[in-house]
Amino acid sequence: MKIVSLLLLVMFIGTGCSSQKKTDMTSTIIEYSAVSRGYYKNIVIQNQSVLVTNGRDAQTVENKIDDEKWKQIVGEFEKINLESIPTLKAPTEKRFYDGAAIGNLKITQNQKTYETQGFDNGFPPKEIEKLVNLLTDFVKE
Repeated sequence: MKIVSLLLLVMFIGTGCSSQKKTDMTSTIIEYSAVSRGYYKNIVIQNQSVLVTNGRDAQTVENKIDDEKWKQIVGEFEKINLESIPTLKAPTEKRFYDGAAIGNLKITQNQKTYETQGFDNGFPPKEIEKLVNLLTDFVKE
């Protein structure tokens, strides 16, 4: 009987700890920017809202993110290894000769900032590609 009780206790504690692994996105800030001489786009996501700026002198537009889109963003965010973000390699190099704007992803979580090296706008590293595509969808809407 003691063994059964002990096993149930271990299982209960184990499931309680696994639920704490969910990412707390309320204080996480995800920022994507794409910049060149004649192009400027900035998208900031925080706490289920998005701020979009489509030009250097343009007004910032704020919108609420619907629950379905938010779940997609959180799902893709959880797949990313934050520590590896600064070392991600860009798949193309068009930005070196003005063939593409310079894209950049910056994530701030728990007062620590993780930022990618520059990459071609529209061609992010494959490790963050789905998240970046979800963010750039806000500009198309």
